[in-house]
Amino acid sequence: MALSATVYNFAVQLADVDRGVYADVELRVARHPSETAEFMVTRLLAYLLEYEEGIAFSDGGVSSTDEPAVLVRDLTGRLTAWIEIGAPAAERVHRGSKLADRVAIYTHREPARVLAQLSGKRIHRAEAIPLYGIDPGFVDAVVAQVERRNTVGVSVTERQVYLDLNGAGLSTPIEEHRLG
Repeated sequence: MALSATVYNFAVQLADVDRGVYADVELRVARHPSETAEFMVTRLLAYLLEYEEGIAFSDGGVSSTDEPAVLVRDLTGRLTAWIEIGAPAAERVHRGSKLADRVAIYTHREPARVLAQLSGKRIHRAEAIPLYGIDPGFVDAVVAQVERRNTVGVSVTERQVYLDLNGAGLSTPIEEHRLG
């Protein structure tokens, strides 16, 4: 018998001062049995840091080969942003860059290793693709606080993330790197 996904609920108050985005967001995040808690938290953070109208988690979940973990579509259904998590294959990043106006990668792994893995590979518009490094220690601390039902406050100022998760205060800078 196959294992089913575990669903986590997040009631989020988002205040992204850097981008002028303020929203109350209710999220149901399904964690596939093959997905690590660290990957799920990074996926959630990427969603919140990229939040805009039309953003969604991939329909196929983390096992989708046709879509990224997080994507943005405009009102016509056209893909406008392709957001990868972790250490994606160069082929996925290349494909996303050809399909969407904008591509971003969020990783909870060592950014230098992810950059080295993608270096020298054929990636469309590589110089325009940011890789955002999220401190693994911060991700581990968030994982330790996540429950099935969560209350979250997220503030972003000068690429510093301040997170209140179920009463625990955490913060980390988001480091930006470029593929090209």
